[in-house]
Amino acid sequence: MALEAIQTVTQAEAKAKADRDAAGAQAKQKLADAQREAKQIVEQARNQAREEARRMMAEAEAKAARLTREELEKAAQDCETLKQNARGRLEEAAQLIVGRVVER
Repeated sequence: MALEAIQTVTQAEAKAKADRDAAGAQAKQKLADAQREAKQIVEQARNQAREEARRMMAEAEAKAARLTREELEKAAQDCETLKQNARGRLEEAAQLIVGRVVER
């Protein structure tokens, strides 16, 4: 009877050790899986951030180009207005100059 009890205890200890070893291996595997998944999530977040940054840069560049075009068009219109005003007063300026030259 004592020998059977010792064998039962020995078997129980062996089973407990095997269970602990299996649980340890399972925990290590779960940790490795979680770390791999975390790396994938971080990489995915980085890729999304890069794409968002590219999209924002493209939008900013397009807006800057549009604003530049608008400012250049406005400057060209202002320049044309000034030229027309100057042309309109060209005859008057010529008469003024001739008048002053003749008075001398």
